[in-house]
Parts: sequence; structure tokens; C-alpha cells
Amino acid sequence: MSLHCLIVDDEPLAHGVLTEYAKDVPFITITGHCYRATEALDFLSKQQVDLIFLDIRMPKLNGLDFLRTLQHKPLVIITSAYEEYALESFDLAVCDYLLKPFRLDRFLKAVNRALELYQLKKQNTLVADIEKVMPKTEAQISLKVDKKHILINIEEIQFLESLGNYVKVWRNREFILTPRTLGSFEAQLPADYFIRIHKSFILNKKYVDYLEGNTIVLKNGQEVPIGKNFKGMIKQLLNMED
Repeated sequence: MSLHCLIVDDEPLAHGVLTEYAKDVPFITITGHCYRATEALDFLSKQQVDLIFLDIRMPKLNGLDFLRTLQHKPLVIITSAYEEYALESFDLAVCDYLLKPFRLDRFLKAVNRALELYQLKKQNTLVADIEKVMPKTEAQISLKVDKKHILINIEEIQFLESLGNYVKVWRNREFILTPRTLGSFEAQLPADYFIRIHKSFILNKKYVDYLEGNTIVLKNGQEVPIGKNFKGMIKQLLNMED
């Protein structure tokens, strides 16, 4: 499996670094170089890619505004010298944020995360195709716990909490700790029910009781924090008013 990648950055040096790093990754293939976001729009109208390495501060059209224009977004890894755009970037569901200058080990971590998300999306597409021709059953998800894999019903999940390289999957007042990223769950769980409410939390809307300040209170009394950049969007998704 190979991810076809596009580099969008106005600095030739950045293209050189990413190209050199990509040579050490067998599943990364650089298929295009654009030095303006406007060039990238034209490139994507003619050729499909799986992953974009995207700078933010570029002439005419910055990277985040470019990302907002895309109807069918590939995976995106932000490569920027400015850390102040990180929260806004994750609001746009990028899979990682590389702060320039970054080393090879950090690049490898980012592209491996992108590969994991790509594989999950492919798997979800396959499952969706199968479900069209098979009787509908209760949806389940497999979680790795120690050396075992356990199946739980998706509708039982109340919220997910990121904990370093692990995720706590909460059911009622108990959680299962599994070695995965929160982004991988976001790609797999149905968006009609599960919403990102914080950089570290994903919530199942069916368990929400009420919103108070910067906190969502669940029907069982548990409280989940809301990220400051998520609050307005969450009120719309939960059909809540001030």
C-alpha cells in the first residue's frame, strides 16, 4: 500500500526536507509539488491524492483557508513554523501538526498516523459496501486490551478520552483503555452520533443531558469539558441555545 502525497509549501527548502524524509518511508510516494495553495487547487482538480503536507502561511491563500475550500478532503498533515494555528487546524480534522523544523522521527510518527487513518477509512468503506447487501446488525467495534481484542457495541460508548498514546473508551462510569489515537476513532465512528468537543474528547450525542458553561453533563452525571474553539459548533450540533 502506498499513500500518494502532495506537498503544498511556498518554501523550496521545505519541499526538499519532506522529499528526503519520504525516501525513508516505503508507503509514502510524493506525486506533486505546489508552491501556492492556488496551484494546489488546480492540481487536485486533475489528480487525486491520499495525503497533503500543507504549510499555512502562504501568499494569496493560506493553508487553512485552502483546506476549507475542499469538498472532498484527503488526509492532511500541517507543516508550519507557527504553533498558534494548531487548535484551528485540529478543528479542520487534520491528522497531525508538524512544527518546523521537525526531525525524521517526528515525521515518521505523523505519516504512520496518517496510514492508520487511511486504512481505517478504507475498512469503513468496505464495511459500508457489505452492509448494503447484508441484513443490518448491531454495530460493534474491536478494542485491543493487553493481548486480547474485545468487541463492544458502538451505541454503548458514551465518550472517548485521549490519554497520550492511549484512549479511554467510557461506558457508564467505567472505561476500557486501548492503545489507539483519538483521531483513528473519529475516522471510524459514525459522525451522526459522535462529535469532537475538545482536542482530547469525542462525545456520543445520545447521552447528553445538558450544557453548562464549558462543560457537557451526561445523563449519568459525568461531566465532559468543551474546548473553547468547539463551543459554538457544539451548540448547533446539539440544537442548544444560549
